[in-house]
Amino acid sequence: MADKDEEQQQQQPLHILFFPFLIPGHLIPMADIAVVFAARGVRCTILTTPVQASISRSIVDRANSNDDLSSQSVQVAVVPFPDVGLPPAGQRGTGLVSQEDKVKFGRAVQLLREPFERFLADSHADLDAVVSDGFYHWSVDVAAEYGVPRLMFLGMGVFARSCSEHVLSQEHRHNPDGDDPDAVVSLPGLPHGVELRRSQMMKEPHYLEFFRCVYAAGRRSYGELFNSFQELERDSAEHYRTALGGRAWFVGPVALASGSKDVASRGTDALSLDADGCLRWLDSKPAGSGAYVAFGTLTSFSPEQLRELARGLDISGKNFVWVISGADAASSDLWMPEGFQTALRGYIICGWAPQVLILNHPAMACFVTHCGWNSTLEAVSAGVPMMTWPRYADQFFNEKLVVDVLKVGVSVGARDNASSAEAHQVIGGGVIAKCVTRLMEVQGDVMRKKVEDLGVKARDAVEKGGSSYGDVGRLVDDLKARRSRQRD
Repeated sequence: MADKDEEQQQQQPLHILFFPFLIPGHLIPMADIAVVFAARGVRCTILTTPVQASISRSIVDRANSNDDLSSQSVQVAVVPFPDVGLPPAGQRGTGLVSQEDKVKFGRAVQLLREPFERFLADSHADLDAVVSDGFYHWSVDVAAEYGVPRLMFLGMGVFARSCSEHVLSQEHRHNPDGDDPDAVVSLPGLPHGVELRRSQMMKEPHYLEFFRCVYAAGRRSYGELFNSFQELERDSAEHYRTALGGRAWFVGPVALASGSKDVASRGTDALSLDADGCLRWLDSKPAGSGAYVAFGTLTSFSPEQLRELARGLDISGKNFVWVISGADAASSDLWMPEGFQTALRGYIICGWAPQVLILNHPAMACFVTHCGWNSTLEAVSAGVPMMTWPRYADQFFNEKLVVDVLKVGVSVGARDNASSAEAHQVIGGGVIAKCVTRLMEVQGDVMRKKVEDLGVKARDAVEKGGSSYGDVGRLVDDLKARRSRQRD
């Protein structure tokens, strides 16, 4: 009887717990990853808070309706958002204006350790792995306590990951405090030559220490998942595995692999009222005639910079779709030129936009982007060249990949790595117009051909026989083999 019970256990599908961070840029790709593994017969559970659960369901519900008998459903387990005094809007992590609210949000993140521990205490015997966000660096210790292998997901590409790790390991040699912000720093030992100004590098001591903890926890994990594909970052992937000694699986672009790319409301429970009108507006425009302008959910600009951006789009003479935040819309009288919003050449979306649908629209010719990794991957997958405008975190490294390595973008010349809008030098409208024109007229055709080729490779990677499809299968096989060893 014991042998029969053991055989039945071995035949049970793998069960992976996904524990995403609370902001869209981390939450959405992890929900996509869960859908990818569910399609390969893995039971997947996403553990998150109520607001984030509604966002996750916008992705997983479509997957759960799949009639493929080999697919498993994705469950969403909900734990209360810690009581730290944040209203529901603040719990999204995207509208934290005051320093007090940011501190409260950080406290809530730490308090999630208790429900995570409780879930593992109740369910660890039924779990084969946990995929937790790198920002929960403490999760590796909790998982180890219950004997569950932890995989880290950080939401950045392996090129940026390698650059960042190198900067931290060498930080004592070129401490930027008090140094010339325009001095150029080289990052030797990487597959591609990387140079940045000191002002473009992360310099706040508490951020540096935080990422040291994140990467140290990553080294103690079973391995790391990347929302990327081998053909996009092959040299960096090899460097990560050999020079840094990391175990890595490349499973992306997961927005393509999850099959959720065609859903306008993917990744939100509050789609902008402007979204449908935008797509109809694009339908009326010639192919390759427009620029898409969007900077993610966390980026903010000063009124002066918004005014120059509006001026640059006007000077360029090109059609455009521009996504702005609710706060920017509320203050539009401070920065928006008179008559700008009613111009026939432009369409403004306030709030959440169906970015994947917009980028894949035939009218789109270029993407003005902050170089967040999700946006970068979505542009590559759609075959759209980029005007790069990084602001903080890994975005300056992503710009180097796009502009210098892949050669599918033009830099606007951003120099300041900081989350505060006031800490950034204002870039003039003339510079912005010149970059947009360069992408759409002068060099756009060459870059577009390169990025379109990458888009084909991205789609091939997630199909059966592709590199990412294979990596998903290899990880599933690894975890099945581990289960067998544990029960021998």
